[in-house]
Amino acid sequence: MNKRCLLFIVVLLSLVNFVSASCNLDVKLINQDPYPAIPGEYVKVVFQINGVDNPDCDGVSLKFMESFPFYLDPDTDAVTKIYGGTYELRYSSYLLAPYNVRVDENALDGENPIDLEFSSNQNSEFGYIKRFNITVEDVKTDFEIFVEDYDSKSEILTFEILNVGENNVEALTVEIPKQENIIVKGNNVEIVGSLDSNEDTTFSYEAKPKDGEIKLNINYNDKIDVRRTLEKTVNFDLSYFKDRKRDEKQTSYWVYIFGVVLILVIIWLIRKSNSKKKKR
Repeated sequence: MNKRCLLFIVVLLSLVNFVSASCNLDVKLINQDPYPAIPGEYVKVVFQINGVDNPDCDGVSLKFMESFPFYLDPDTDAVTKIYGGTYELRYSSYLLAPYNVRVDENALDGENPIDLEFSSNQNSEFGYIKRFNITVEDVKTDFEIFVEDYDSKSEILTFEILNVGENNVEALTVEIPKQENIIVKGNNVEIVGSLDSNEDTTFSYEAKPKDGEIKLNINYNDKIDVRRTLEKTVNFDLSYFKDRKRDEKQTSYWVYIFGVVLILVIIWLIRKSNSKKKKR
């Protein structure tokens, strides 16, 4: 066997050994809950690492890389490790790595990147980075609410509520909890129903309010059918609802008509009486 042939065989055997000793890992994002993620709340993401059954890997390390707008709580370990012998113990060829991730309240709508570093334990350093996109959408909304009217005679307090957010809502209810500044008679929860973005509606209670702040709890279902609650404070000032024109006693036209008729009848009776006296 000549030297060139021997060299070729040595190189070929080296390549075969290298391939057999390789650790090929594949990381995938398999779940995001909720979808979309919501700014200011948590999202659970689950990654699946395939190829951990390969004995050449000798264990796997996965690291969550924090960056805006995704962060982990301080007591959460960013690194997930799995050691040799996993295949026999788990009877599977993959590793699941879940993370409960905090979404920054200033996160932008749309796709936001999450980076993961991973490696086999053949490498003490993390050598591979893979990027995944997490869908973020602000499904929450906000409301403006104020006192539209108060009738002190009937004790009917009417509020107006405006959906100032970008999302429509369903199953909207407004509750007046017990407090010093208002006494509600009857049911303290009003069902408003659905309210689209930039639309308003009114609702009423029978109540005795005092000057000052009134707290209200607003409950609604967002576009992904999650029940949410907002607390709002409304200022009530009784002076705005006193001495209004509509509250002034209005004299009916029939009173004037009756008065005119009565005067005419009296005049007629007087003339009739005078006429009788002259005939005598």
